Amino acid sequence: MEPKYKRVMLKISGEALAGEKGFGLDQPTIDAIAEKVRECYDMGVQIAIVVGGGNFWRGRTGEGMDRTRADHMGMLATVINSLALLDALEQKGVETRVQTAIEMRQIAEPYIRLKAVRHLQKGRVVIFACGTGNPFFSTDTTAALRAAEIDAEVILLAKKVDGVYDSDPNINPDAKKFKELKFLDVLNRGLGVMDSTATSLCMDNDIPILVFGLDDPENIKRAMMGEEIGTIVNR
Repeated sequence: MEPKYKRVMLKISGEALAGEKGFGLDQPTIDAIAEKVRECYDMGVQIAIVVGGGNFWRGRTGEGMDRTRADHMGMLATVINSLALLDALEQKGVETRVQTAIEMRQIAEPYIRLKAVRHLQKGRVVIFACGTGNPFFSTDTTAALRAAEIDAEVILLAKKVDGVYDSDPNINPDAKKFKELKFLDVLNRGLGVMDSTATSLCMDNDIPILVFGLDDPENIKRAMMGEEIGTIVNR
């Protein structure tokens, strides 16, 4: 069976890498995610990844701190996660590159769009770290921006929740899960898919978002194969 997509943007929350620990890195979880990425890589899918940093730091964590400085700290957290995922992928034989929006040449390549595309064409996974390199923008917005820049067909948004609901399913047991949504529905109803900047960017560039749960890493492969999981957001 052929994968549905040829080039994808996989967005993984930082919290997902913490596993059940809730903080830091859980190696078995990272290895499980890397294994599913490897399986899709072996099928010829060109994979770009953006990882959040919430398992170490969020901008709002630094309450009372200058927002720009707090966001810079969050960007550094994404570098830690990106390097951990890079290591796990390379140990599985997947050629991988990390590109950072803030230069740190001793650690990773600086982000250069054409170089990133070339890596993908040569069969390398590319992980984008440091967000957009600017404060006040989330890693969701980074995923949307980089997806547009590299012409990704879809954003696979791996979250703790298995789709988009009309209310928080952790609070409301009767919350209704959506199978499909329009971008405008997400924006008008304030549904927690991505932040409004990221959602608008996807809408303007006609990039669908598939939201699914990462409780089972196999869902990464299911999403890339085009199976009906989670919630699809499109025009």
